[in-house]
Amino acid sequence: MENQPPYPPSSPAPIPLNDSDARMWAMLAHLSAIPGSFVLIGSIVAPLVIWQIQKDRSAFVDYHGKEAVNFQITMAIAAAVSFLLMILVIGVFLIFVVGVVWLVFTIIAAVKANNGEYYQYPLTYRFIK
Repeated sequence: MENQPPYPPSSPAPIPLNDSDARMWAMLAHLSAIPGSFVLIGSIVAPLVIWQIQKDRSAFVDYHGKEAVNFQITMAIAAAVSFLLMILVIGVFLIFVVGVVWLVFTIIAAVKANNGEYYQYPLTYRFIK
């Protein structure tokens, strides 16, 4: 009994992802925001969950997960501001612009991630560094 540690051993290190799987998870971190956008904060939750689950297994997924979450938070804030500005009518135009920018940049980032490239969203505040 003396040779046993006083506490159970910690969990083993996560198994690293191969390049193909890392590209797939990075792409899914970006694309998961699209179906999530139909729920109030779903476009933030899905990339956040993917990033949190896979970030320790690949630096590539960690990078793209952070980018996806930061962009989705930025776009959610922009959509909220646009919604509030609908009182002044300009918000109707802005909400359309925010939606188009959100969709186009999300698809571009997903394609870049699938190609194994690092992509940094423009116009994004980095909440998570």
